[in-house]
Amino acid sequence: MMTLLSALTAPAPGTSPATGRVWLVGAGPGDAELLTLKALRAIEQAVVVDRLVSDEVLALIPPATLRIDAGKAPGRHGMKQQDINRLLVDLARAGHRVVRLKGGDPFIFGRGGEEMLALQHAGICCQVVPGITAAAGCAASTGIPLTHRDCAQSVQFITGHGKDGAPALNDPRQTLVFYMGLTWSAQVSRGLVENGRAAQRRWRLSKTAPASGRGCC
Repeated sequence: MMTLLSALTAPAPGTSPATGRVWLVGAGPGDAELLTLKALRAIEQAVVVDRLVSDEVLALIPPATLRIDAGKAPGRHGMKQQDINRLLVDLARAGHRVVRLKGGDPFIFGRGGEEMLALQHAGICCQVVPGITAAAGCAASTGIPLTHRDCAQSVQFITGHGKDGAPALNDPRQTLVFYMGLTWSAQVSRGLVENGRAAQRRWRLSKTAPASGRGCC
């Protein structure tokens, strides 16, 4: 396997660095019918697979497409994250079009941010294709809405497997996502400061979600 990877990551004669590109693709919660059309088109490329991608989704990868298993299980990491980052960079530099296929969404506890930064640092063109995250998939399949006008006005996505152990629910490093809050942004900001958030903390306001995956070239 390593001999094959060495051959694949060796630049072809006459190619220049960073001639390939990488897509970080969310495979959703498992049901292949919940894949986006953009994700389905992307997996026709060379694929580096995450452990949490379902067999139903993996079956959609064309037989001729190269597939590299980079899955990690709790306490058993087949490939360390820094090795996965390096593999993505090396494959792209060798001229390959590479898909990093992840369960759920790449940017929600999928370490997609780390991989994107490694690719950007190496000068590799990277695009993120979002997927339906596990929380949304589970909510839909169980009939338990994440929000409800009468009894649930907020959502926090918190990992149960953090880098520093168990999550602290009052950790100021949490990301808070507010939907439909543009009109009330001043009140929201004031309320956060009153509840202990730093007044100088930077926030991002978006009027609309992007219509396509964000390019990171």
